[in-house]
Amino acid sequence: MTGDDRSVSRRAILAATGSAVALSTAGSAHDDESSDETESDWSERLRRCPEATIQPSMTHCRGASMDGCSDDHPATQKLQDEVRAALERRYPDIGAIIQQGYKPYFDTVFDGDDDDASGGWSHWLNPEYIGDDETLTPDRPESILVDNEWWRPIGAMFIATRDGEPIERPPAVYGEGEGEGVSEDEDEDETETTDERCSPWHSHTGLPGRFAWWYYRQTYEGAYRDGELLLPCRTPCLLHVWTVPHPDGVYAHGGPPRANRGGPPAEDPGFDTDARPGEDELGWDVLPEDVVPETKPDEWRARLGLVS
Repeated sequence: MTGDDRSVSRRAILAATGSAVALSTAGSAHDDESSDETESDWSERLRRCPEATIQPSMTHCRGASMDGCSDDHPATQKLQDEVRAALERRYPDIGAIIQQGYKPYFDTVFDGDDDDASGGWSHWLNPEYIGDDETLTPDRPESILVDNEWWRPIGAMFIATRDGEPIERPPAVYGEGEGEGVSEDEDEDETETTDERCSPWHSHTGLPGRFAWWYYRQTYEGAYRDGELLLPCRTPCLLHVWTVPHPDGVYAHGGPPRANRGGPPAEDPGFDTDARPGEDELGWDVLPEDVVPETKPDEWRARLGLVS
């Protein structure tokens, strides 16, 4: 997208969204005393997004279960090994990640700030892989998770979409039971399951995660052109696979402790920059100009009144 196109996009989104975004910021969490909205305004919010919250929150996807998930299971070890191999072979540094078409997303609300023991990491999303018909493909993860201190990938995040649209019931990593092949009319209670079934898909219902997905779709997919202006009630289903040790397991929702991410820093970041991995934090200010969107997430939140 050229500079002129990006300017037009920003103006178009601002003109088109306005109250539409504000109307969808929250669902069940609000302060009646501080709100000047009418009862009907809040009723509309509650009807549309009853699970939505202002603070970060998540929910299990339909048919998801972590009861059978184990880091020692052969299927988990195979998936983690394949993700690790793909990151080392295809996405070893930021330059390679950029060349493969990934777009950065830095957000201290969503990923944790520099003082957070589990923060300091970023999501890099690939529009091509989000828009294809593959799911849980280690060579083509929809998102790569990068440590901002060492500038190295520390895992992958799979996004359950087909042709860009969310899959309601993503496939399990292993075990019998629900998946994308199950009929929508089938009773969940009658679906065959086993104690070994592992399907650790989750969806974000809190404002930070919902805004992150809205920002990605508006900035890189131009969703506003199709009239898709409201914040979603939830993100698509997501699944993390961490390739560094994590006390909560391979599929943990939150980031691993900084001490577990290891080093040394990337010797060559893979693109021309004066910043040094391990000394300078990876962020918007150190990236090539053509990778940085004209309006960053924090600026959008301020423009749309989504900051306190």
